[in-house]
Amino acid sequence: MIHHQTDGKGPPILLLNGIAMTAPSWQPVAAPLTDHFTVIRCDLRGQLLSPGSPPVDVGEHVVDVVEILDHLGVESVHVLATSFGGAVGALVAARHPDRVRSLLSIASADGFTDVMADEVARWREATVRSLEGPDRGVLSDVLEPVVYSPAYVEAHREERVLRRRQIAALPTQWFEGLVGLLDSAESFSLRSELGAVRCPTLVVAAELDGFIPLERCRGLAGAIPGAEFRIIKGAGHAVVVEQPEAVVALALEFFEVTSA
Repeated sequence: MIHHQTDGKGPPILLLNGIAMTAPSWQPVAAPLTDHFTVIRCDLRGQLLSPGSPPVDVGEHVVDVVEILDHLGVESVHVLATSFGGAVGALVAARHPDRVRSLLSIASADGFTDVMADEVARWREATVRSLEGPDRGVLSDVLEPVVYSPAYVEAHREERVLRRRQIAALPTQWFEGLVGLLDSAESFSLRSELGAVRCPTLVVAAELDGFIPLERCRGLAGAIPGAEFRIIKGAGHAVVVEQPEAVVALALEFFEVTSA
């Protein structure tokens, strides 16, 4: 079973990571939510705390998520997901509608464009270069300008230097897992399944997202029956890191309304 942890008490919320995230990355969002909800975090197969080969098909992560819910005795859950995790969350909602109470998807899309695929190929190349070369911080250099807004990078220069060192110090298995996860992005096509989502859904785009085009976030919302769509102003793709307070506020508003 993949790594998972629970904190807090109340209605359950499942947080699903972006492709290079790990469960602790959610802490600025998770901590305030534990005052109101039971927060479940996990690392998908191939991520830092669930090392090993990830599945070739993104949809196979759905099986792992449902296994966690079964293990915890959770019949249904609110889902808060970002980027890669948003794809997994949407598929859980589509394939197991009885298990998802509501879905809040942030900086995710209905499928890949050629431009997105080219960007993922750049990330994969940088990951391999980090694995094979003397400087494993190369990956950070490639990711940072795309996933963070320019203003955030400028305001957090010292923090980003530290983060680069932390990424460079990650174990070989993490880089290998990321290569596999990036390869699986080819299977990231949700459009044929999104019509099966029946839970209340809020799709949120990041205004300055350098990876997911706004129209693809809109496409995700448009393909899910009854879904709402909002934009977080001034945020890059890593909105969970850049504006955790905005994410918490949206989650509290949306999940408390859908729990009523």
